[in-house]
Amino acid sequence: MPIVSPTRQPARPRPGRSSPAKGAPPSGGPATSRRRPEFTARRALTIAAFMAPAALFVALFTYYPMIAGSQMAFRNWKLTDLTDTSWVGLKNFRDVFADPAWSTVLGNTAVWVVASIVPQLVIGFALALWLRRKFRFRGLYQALVFFPWAVSGFLIGILFRWLFNSEFGVVNDLLQKTGLSDEPIAWLADPHTAMGAVIVANIWYGVTFFTIMILAALQSIPDELYEAAALDGAGKARTLFQITIPYIRTTLALTVLLRIIWIFNFPDLIFGMTGGGPDNQTHIVTTWMIRITQQGDYGRASAIGLLIVASLLVFAAFFLLATREKKGARP
Repeated sequence: MPIVSPTRQPARPRPGRSSPAKGAPPSGGPATSRRRPEFTARRALTIAAFMAPAALFVALFTYYPMIAGSQMAFRNWKLTDLTDTSWVGLKNFRDVFADPAWSTVLGNTAVWVVASIVPQLVIGFALALWLRRKFRFRGLYQALVFFPWAVSGFLIGILFRWLFNSEFGVVNDLLQKTGLSDEPIAWLADPHTAMGAVIVANIWYGVTFFTIMILAALQSIPDELYEAAALDGAGKARTLFQITIPYIRTTLALTVLLRIIWIFNFPDLIFGMTGGGPDNQTHIVTTWMIRITQQGDYGRASAIGLLIVASLLVFAAFFLLATREKKGARP
């Protein structure tokens, strides 16, 4: 009599283990990625509802004033006569270029930016390299270095105006006590020294930004690179120019770009120290625009504002093209 084998029952899943879902790959196969939620119309409306207040705020307080101010540059917009706001085309731009003080303002702006950015970069880089090392009270030194960035630029200008005061300023007092000067120097009243004094204040104020940004970038460099360089016998200068700077060159480029734009648009410190004087020798483009606005000529001030925006856009585009990294390039 033939032996009939019993019907094989399917194996039951063990306790604690869930049975594989229908269509799932077998055990040991590649893990399946989670399915992304479908982007439905309801989800899109929810996202739009959350973004609407922020978008409305930006449009109302940023883009609308920009558009309104831009059209004022092509109109005869003066507070002395608001009954005539007729369209004048490029007349406001021609008046700006024909102003005798315009060439002086442009020269002051170039000196202000270049003479401020170079020392800020060098000193900030040196401080960042020093603060990267481990030593006692490093946190305290970092707090002291970072503190000026939290202070208002106008307040810094008032502080340095007292320091450079010709009668009872600290700078003149130190120079006379050390024998470097026989009589007080009118730093802020002399056209030959006023811009130098303002630049010194701006250097002191802007070093902090470079130190913060560069120190953050330096802390991302692996220590293994420096250890390998030391084993290869590389000195400090070679390590700096072949490891440190190439590794953080993107951060350096973006930091320099941001700082140039901010220095170009930084009238606070100048107004706190000199107000643009004496004889327009410390006026830059942005302070000159504010001065014309105070005089009530909104059309000409808006024209200067458009020139500033256009200049910064062109400069930023060329700067980013010149400093961009090639694909596949490694430090």
